Amino acid sequence: MGFYKKVLGAGILASVCITPAVAQSGTNSPYSQYGLGLLNEQSSGFNRGMNGLGLAFREHNQVNYINPASYSALDSLTFIFDAGLSGQITNFNENGHKINANNADFEYAVAAFRAFKHVGVSFGIVPFTNVGYNYAITDYLNDDRDVAYTNTYSGSGGIHQVYFGAGWEFLKGLSVGANISYLWGDIDRSVINSYSDGSINTLSKYYTASVKSYKLDVGLQYQLALDKKNALAIGLTYGLGHKLGTDPTCNIISTNTMTAVADTASFTVNNGLEIPTSFGAGVMWNHANKLKLGADFSYQQWGSLQYPVYRVVNDEPRYELTDDYYKDRYKVTVGGEFCNDEMSRRFFDRIRFRAGVSYATSYYKINGLDGPDEISASIGFGIPIVNAYNNRSVLNISGQWVHSAANGLLTENTFRINIGITFNERWFMKWKVD
Repeated sequence: MGFYKKVLGAGILASVCITPAVAQSGTNSPYSQYGLGLLNEQSSGFNRGMNGLGLAFREHNQVNYINPASYSALDSLTFIFDAGLSGQITNFNENGHKINANNADFEYAVAAFRAFKHVGVSFGIVPFTNVGYNYAITDYLNDDRDVAYTNTYSGSGGIHQVYFGAGWEFLKGLSVGANISYLWGDIDRSVINSYSDGSINTLSKYYTASVKSYKLDVGLQYQLALDKKNALAIGLTYGLGHKLGTDPTCNIISTNTMTAVADTASFTVNNGLEIPTSFGAGVMWNHANKLKLGADFSYQQWGSLQYPVYRVVNDEPRYELTDDYYKDRYKVTVGGEFCNDEMSRRFFDRIRFRAGVSYATSYYKINGLDGPDEISASIGFGIPIVNAYNNRSVLNISGQWVHSAANGLLTENTFRINIGITFNERWFMKWKVD
């Protein structure tokens, strides 16, 4: 089968399977009201068992799209399709007040195959950011407690990402790759101030942004054999930072609750949103293709970006870019995988055991102070799917705990279950009949 027929057949399957991933509703976190929203974990099922680890991993039977150079390691003759979903329970705790929330989300759908010798390609859809929250704060205007006010905060939407990438091993052990992505999505936020005294106007602020742009990521991997049983791999990635070409708007509506007369003021910031330049580096030690241990470090230069903020200066309302909203983000992950013998006929020898831990800083500030840091850990399993027709597909299951907290602010503890299925089919093998 020619290359173009491979792409056509794979594209038809993926278009049917990945469409549900466009719907995003996987969070209730008030922290998603800041910046572009919560940054989604850019990883597939096998990475999630190691808490997102994988910059230096070269998998022949998994789609490792966090480093596109890894596509060059894909098996020939096979087509790989990987789709995943998650369910989570989050406990929110602020000043002793606790509440729980449940969410489920279709996480990602990706596919990959080897196009030519030493060249692999991949494509799919993954979430980039997620926005979803709805809460209210009620208090009194003065000590007399005769007038109460309520601030209601709500938001929805997010940014989606569909990508196409390729990886090429141009020298033995040395590979390069790139993912080009299309970003799109709407982000809607609102803050409504209402009062128990009908003589005080209700003030509503509506923030909207519609994103249609691109994203470019490149990667490199180098694998060195130390001896017959041990190998060392290094992975590097770079993400291009740029303006998104989006004009965010802010509408301020003052409504007289007695007469229902409303005054509206509209503000727009031209080209007001952007994504940062990012860097990643990872290392992985492979012992006898049984034990793989690795560490990743990523750095995103959010601190050099601007973000539009509404404020009143000298009684003059403004919606303008500010330099002190974002901060640089760092993330460190360590983990690994153990599989006794992936080629064994014994079922339990082929199970993959995975674990990983991470520490990450936030990428924004709240009232001039750093946002919540994040500590997370996961354990997971890769369970072989064996039947009369296929023994290469894998069910990836992992459990993840995430703790987000900042001094004096809301604390979140999330327990998440990730389920992904990697279908590995021999689509391109030619059968010979005597």
